[in-house]
Amino acid sequence: MNPFEYINSITHTKKDLMDAVSDQSVEVVRTGYSSFHTLRSLSYYPDCVLAANAINRYHHLDDRLQYHFLLNIIRKKKRFSKWIKADPISDIEVVKTYYGYNNTKAKQALSLLSPDQIKIIRQKVDQGGRK
Repeated sequence: MNPFEYINSITHTKKDLMDAVSDQSVEVVRTGYSSFHTLRSLSYYPDCVLAANAINRYHHLDDRLQYHFLLNIIRKKKRFSKWIKADPISDIEVVKTYYGYNNTKAKQALSLLSPDQIKIIRQKVDQGGRK
């Protein structure tokens, strides 16, 4: 099962997916649940932050117990939010290739380089071809 189906069942449909055993075995149904993804997505909603934090304190509990707690504590409502993603830095790949650095060192070097230096590095690294 898709982890987003569990999130949708907690916030909107209120259908218990853990106990819904049709043609699938119990273990197959439970493998799609991810506590991390569920709590992260619920933390984007202001009315679900406290419930997500409360269950996060009891991370050692079984996934089924965590799921049922969230299913019964959060009110039924259609919620939408975008996942926050890191902004890609376009010049970091050029610096990584030119100097052979990892992400951390390339970010540090990028903060020290001027735009003219980055332009020169980009020309030296450019291999041609279509992009």
